[in-house]
Amino acid sequence: MNYAEDLITEILSSQPGITQEQIEKAIEEQSEKGGRLADNIAALGYMAEIDVLRAIGEKLNIPFLPSIKDEDVDSVYISKVPLNYLKNNFIFPLKRENGSLFVATADPFDTQILDNISLYLEEEEAKPVICPKAEITDAINRYYHHESADAEQMIKDMDEDIFDTITSLSEEPKDLLDISDDAPIIKLVNVILFQAVKKRASDIHIEPFEKELRVRYRIDGILYDTINPPVRYLSAVISRIKIMANLDIAEKRLPHDGRIKIKIADRLIDIRVSIIPTAFGERVVMRLLDKSSILLGLEDVGLFPDDLKTIHAMIKKTNGIILVTGPTGSGKTTTLYAALTKVNTTDKNIITIEDPIEYQLFGIGQIQVNTKIELTFARGLRSILRQDPDIIMVGEIRDVETAEIAIHASLTGHLVFSTLHTNDAAGAVTRLLDMGVEPFLVSSTLSAVIAQRLVRVICNDCKESYVPDDESLSEIGIGRDQLKDGVFYRGRGCPSCVNTGYRGRIGIFEILKMDEVTKKLVLEKYDSNAIKKEAVKNGMLILKHDGARKVIEGLTTIEEVLRVAHEE
Repeated sequence: MNYAEDLITEILSSQPGITQEQIEKAIEEQSEKGGRLADNIAALGYMAEIDVLRAIGEKLNIPFLPSIKDEDVDSVYISKVPLNYLKNNFIFPLKRENGSLFVATADPFDTQILDNISLYLEEEEAKPVICPKAEITDAINRYYHHESADAEQMIKDMDEDIFDTITSLSEEPKDLLDISDDAPIIKLVNVILFQAVKKRASDIHIEPFEKELRVRYRIDGILYDTINPPVRYLSAVISRIKIMANLDIAEKRLPHDGRIKIKIADRLIDIRVSIIPTAFGERVVMRLLDKSSILLGLEDVGLFPDDLKTIHAMIKKTNGIILVTGPTGSGKTTTLYAALTKVNTTDKNIITIEDPIEYQLFGIGQIQVNTKIELTFARGLRSILRQDPDIIMVGEIRDVETAEIAIHASLTGHLVFSTLHTNDAAGAVTRLLDMGVEPFLVSSTLSAVIAQRLVRVICNDCKESYVPDDESLSEIGIGRDQLKDGVFYRGRGCPSCVNTGYRGRIGIFEILKMDEVTKKLVLEKYDSNAIKKEAVKNGMLILKHDGARKVIEGLTTIEEVLRVAHEE
């Protein structure tokens, strides 16, 4: 037996409930497969990796670090080690203490790795600290920005003769962090994508003008300037994006739509690409969708308990139409997905038709609209009705044909979810009537309309209290006696929120329930203002008032609510 096998035997022997046969099996696995001790023992189910590593640390008198925090790291050492080496060997440089540089490793027996990293770091010796693989990977992903050069500096360093070196990615999504030695234009595009993901951007805009090229990110619904590369780089940047999206780089006169799939630090990002020709060259907008992000539940989108109770009652019905309305980017799809997830049980057959499918929902059949083969919302919806569904989601009601099929589905015992683009909840009712749907069909099938907007949430890291003035209170309709402790909150701005004072978004809602009074107004073809006025009289909170509740709770600010919910 070698030293590692002796140590396995000793560690396992000290554990209650482990037999001699299991010890021999562990030794056999180690001898045959090699690899890391902790991995092999954990794979056999004898001990958890963290317990094995802690025990190894005690036996070898090597410190054990359960997690890597900011205070453990000195970033000056990170840039000296190739990223691939860190990722492949589960090793991470920490900081110097008492004259020695410490390095986190998942395998203290592999002395060659420690010797190599000493060379990279130009140190006589690197002292090991034992740390779980997952923690090392997490640290690499948190600090990997050292591998991506600052975009502005990169532009300054780029040569004029770089344009012949554009290459393509393979079909399999490749981690951008691994693409470190490619051409400068590829690096530039990668940095633009990487920084967008790091800053939580939902969209990237690349806009050519006569004398400059502007790159902007949309973060929490607001566009921010980032970099301004020289306009001479436009053609190469656009070509690189087209190659990634499998588009025709030679066609510059027509609009293009495509998709890119990339990985950034093990996060799978789906990018929708739209390119249009403008006076000064092609303009690109890329919508980023993080496939690894967790879908929100109805409890997480910003509904207060009373509204949550109302919506839970609506989605438990076996028929009817529930509409979610609001402008593009107001979170309608997220709310619908949250509702579908809530009703998604094994005894329900749920089918959706969407454009595009933003998230894959387990247990739900999802159809992608494809106008090239004439698979429209209306045509797809007809086919869905032959699939014996219980619940149907239509991405958007765009025309009277789709509206009438959705109404027919509701009348024949199906629960239908869909969206409309209207400013408020009452406007959805009149929009259906304007499309040509008969009033009696609207009143008999529509269960509720949820209007919504997204407001930015105050950053927790720089949140501070202040006393609002009377004018601000009057503007949002809040009395001073409603304030908690007499104060409101706002964000000062810090690195966590990119100095905006906000981090993340939450919904504000307006829920119109189709009660008997509202149905009567619909039958008599009253306009949306009359319907809204009657609904408010019966207790409906308009968007601004729901936003005011969130201001009182310290979730957002007066300015944010007024920005997205001006009272008509």
